[in-house]
Amino acid sequence: MKTLEQALEYKTKAVDGRDMNRLINFVPEPLLPTLDVTLKPEFVGKHEAISWTRENILTQLAKDVAFGFEKALDQRGISSDCMYTVVQMWNGMLENELAGFDDYAYYGLPLFKATAVLYGFPNPIGDDTGSEEKYGE
Repeated sequence: MKTLEQALEYKTKAVDGRDMNRLINFVPEPLLPTLDVTLKPEFVGKHEAISWTRENILTQLAKDVAFGFEKALDQRGISSDCMYTVVQMWNGMLENELAGFDDYAYYGLPLFKATAVLYGFPNPIGDDTGSEEKYGE
């Protein structure tokens, strides 16, 4: 797993910055400027970072995979793409065998499926790979 210091080198890839928004939750306030993040004055001194642990990242990843499945199965293109990027980021941070996974068939379903299977998260597409044409109908 990458260290927090390595994570601070990450550059957003999601069109809406959703990946960075997830990452920021794990970054202590004094380190936020490293990510070019400036808190609004009313939030200064109130940002409480989640501890950078494998367990905490997996908890967030489980939520993000579930949300990714939801958006993909609803064929929500932009939201699916953003969640695909978020899940890619977490897999990269965890340095697992899915780091660098690059199969975006049918709204990112293959990545959501592979990540769910790897970590034992709920998998609403069962034995499908996520590349079946029925997911594009």
